[in-house]
Amino acid sequence: MQAAGLAAAAPGGLAAAELRPETLVAFAAYIRERERRLEEERLKAGAARFLWLDDEPRRREAAKSGRVAIEAALRKNPREVKGGLIHDWAAGVFLPGTALERVLKTVQDYDRHKSFYAPEVMDSKLLARQGDEFRIYYRLKKKKVITAVLNSEHEAKYFALGGGRVHSRSYSTKIAEVEHWGEAGERELGPQEGHGFLWRLYSYWRFAERDGGVYVECEAVSLTRGIPFGLGWMIEPIIRELPEESLERMMAATRVAVKG
Repeated sequence: MQAAGLAAAAPGGLAAAELRPETLVAFAAYIRERERRLEEERLKAGAARFLWLDDEPRRREAAKSGRVAIEAALRKNPREVKGGLIHDWAAGVFLPGTALERVLKTVQDYDRHKSFYAPEVMDSKLLARQGDEFRIYYRLKKKKVITAVLNSEHEAKYFALGGGRVHSRSYSTKIAEVEHWGEAGERELGPQEGHGFLWRLYSYWRFAERDGGVYVECEAVSLTRGIPFGLGWMIEPIIRELPEESLERMMAATRVAVKG
């Protein structure tokens, strides 16, 4: 769930992508500013609105009608930085006839995410839990022109704000492409060996119980390589299109999982 993934089985002509220090610096700066704004605009006592869905009637109407409301959180999405691209998407759904406790129980059932979010999540496992802090393993798979598989680990923490409101933050702590996945010679690639389909994934969730159900929304911020010259036909779909598509599928699957 704290996921949206990619990697290996890439055509031999695709060179590895180097994750440069300046790329990570740019991503860290973006995250600091984004989290500052989220804190000010949504999470502080007295913030005008908790939910992104409440900012625009059309978003809330889409969610109330059973659809996934989804939009780019950046005016120009993705944002180019030195050596990579930052993708930022926000999405929300409404789960009628349920309670916040049930939603959180489902969302935090990380061992079952491989069932809830298949086939994108090939495997999932809760590695550790301490109170409202979780450490999770995912094996992720995407297929769009090329097939990609990643082993990833994430740390998630949940915060109760009262009044039927909860939010969480999830940070990827490891993302490694898998070479020859499913075969005897399967191995994880090192940080500079991979193709750069996904370097970082941070997710920000908000849950609000009201209107006879629970609103669930997520903002997913990811860092990928840029589009190499001459290989746009192969790389562009998986880099530019999958962040949005993965988030939309995940939100729809969450609604189904809670319904049970």
